[in-house]
Amino acid sequence: MISTVLKDKSIRLFLLLSGFFVTNALVAEVIGVKVFSLEKTLGFDTFQIRILGNVLSFDLTAGVLLWPMVFVLTDIINEYYGQRGVRFLSWMTAGLITLTFIYFSGAIWLAPADFFVSGKSGSGVPNMQLAYQAVLGQSNFIIIGSLTAFLAGQLVDVYIFHRIKKRTGEKHIWLRATGSTLVSQLLDSFVVLFIAFYWGTRFNQHQDDFVWPFSLVLAVGSVNYLYKFVIALLMTPVVYGVHDLIERYLGKEKADAMKKAAMLDQ
Repeated sequence: MISTVLKDKSIRLFLLLSGFFVTNALVAEVIGVKVFSLEKTLGFDTFQIRILGNVLSFDLTAGVLLWPMVFVLTDIINEYYGQRGVRFLSWMTAGLITLTFIYFSGAIWLAPADFFVSGKSGSGVPNMQLAYQAVLGQSNFIIIGSLTAFLAGQLVDVYIFHRIKKRTGEKHIWLRATGSTLVSQLLDSFVVLFIAFYWGTRFNQHQDDFVWPFSLVLAVGSVNYLYKFVIALLMTPVVYGVHDLIERYLGKEKADAMKKAAMLDQ
């Protein structure tokens, strides 16, 4: 039965795209706890960007390295499998991310062995349990903010993509793919910061903890979106490249039939 199903190229393609989609989204959430300097990584001096009274540089979460591919995959899946295909994957991915963090919480709760706690002290990690908890134990507000931004971005991306395609037809792949991504990423950039840090630092406030002002949320969100804007433009050739590979794999007749069916799928 399974071998029969997998003979269908469209099903094999959906499974492949889904695997990359879920993996990129899930790994982006896990590695997003690290903040890195884009300028230093590229060997430049840090920029001093003044926005709303805040002086910022391109300090970004490691997750931004993978999210552009998630949005490229969103547009590809949208193109061939329609809005329901993207919605199904988005909700499934959000559920799997939630389940992953529940597993992390359970693993953190387990009492550590004594040798585990001190096992890396010679490498500069005096307490492995605290390090483990710091990396995998993200706050509830960060998780909620990230999932909310992800789902909101996905739903907006799907809507904008189809609105543009209805007007332009099969022409201008770059417009519907890049345009929908730029709008959805604008929403994503600010929603996650507003929930995770603006509200999160108020509800989880301890003495002497830093509380994010609204101006800082706007400033950091603007810097993040500037990065995502540039990356979205740079990813445009990738979108065309993936389209070309899929067209060759499916064959023009089958690819055209799938795209027409996708436009009718609401």
